[in-house]
Amino acid sequence: MLVRENTDLREGIKVMERFRLDAWKKAEAIESSPRMDQCVTAMKKEESVNPSVPFQKSQISSGTQLEKYKKNYLPMPGNPSRRSKSVPPRDLGNLDKGQVEKVCNNGCRFILFPNGTRKEVGADGKTVTLTFINGDVKQVMPDERVIYYYAAAGTTHTTYPQGLEVLHFSSGQIEKHFPDGRKEITFPDQTIKNLFADGQEESIFPDGTIVRVQRDGNKIIEFNNGQRELHTAQFKRREYPDGTVKTVYTNGHQETKYTSGRIRVKDKDGNVLMDTEL
Repeated sequence: MLVRENTDLREGIKVMERFRLDAWKKAEAIESSPRMDQCVTAMKKEESVNPSVPFQKSQISSGTQLEKYKKNYLPMPGNPSRRSKSVPPRDLGNLDKGQVEKVCNNGCRFILFPNGTRKEVGADGKTVTLTFINGDVKQVMPDERVIYYYAAAGTTHTTYPQGLEVLHFSSGQIEKHFPDGRKEITFPDQTIKNLFADGQEESIFPDGTIVRVQRDGNKIIEFNNGQRELHTAQFKRREYPDGTVKTVYTNGHQETKYTSGRIRVKDKDGNVLMDTEL
């Protein structure tokens, strides 16, 4: 974990250094040109009263302000790896220091934090996207949905304001977690399994077969051909569409009841013990 953390920190440092080098070049271009780009890049100071307000045009065009800007926040020319004063060597986890923000004319904001996290705020102020250094992405939507993508697992977790949670796995499996405690799982083969809060289960297979597991452990199976089975700890019973009922007990004995009233009983080896027709 320490090795991974150190690696993440080093990657964050590299990202910040590249970003500051780009900012240095942009600052040089601003100094030599009377026009400004549509998006103004503003570096936030450690003790800034309003860190979200970008530099004004008059401040950037002023030689004194520009030199102060370079001195405090940009690396020295010819040494892009030099760290600015705004980011202490072991303070990369603090999101309030050394962050870089870009504000566009359309109202969008882009913020890069020292630990490599990138934040994008939409013009509506309600759409927020966070991209983490490990590839994870978190989105907050205007309708208050929160969508989190786990890069390592390839899983997307969506939380709705009403409490519904939906997970999409890389295998194609989909899970829905409802506020009342019920869970619905759709497997890649389109089998649907419902887990109820009271402990009951229901599985619906693509061929139409339905399997229900009751709280006491008994299982009811409904086949697409009209047959029905009941599984308990004492026996398994199958009911046929014509009314015939066949029961197999745990000791191996079989009992078949026909609609005509005939009853036939066999032992575990298949020997007939009783047949009312005979």
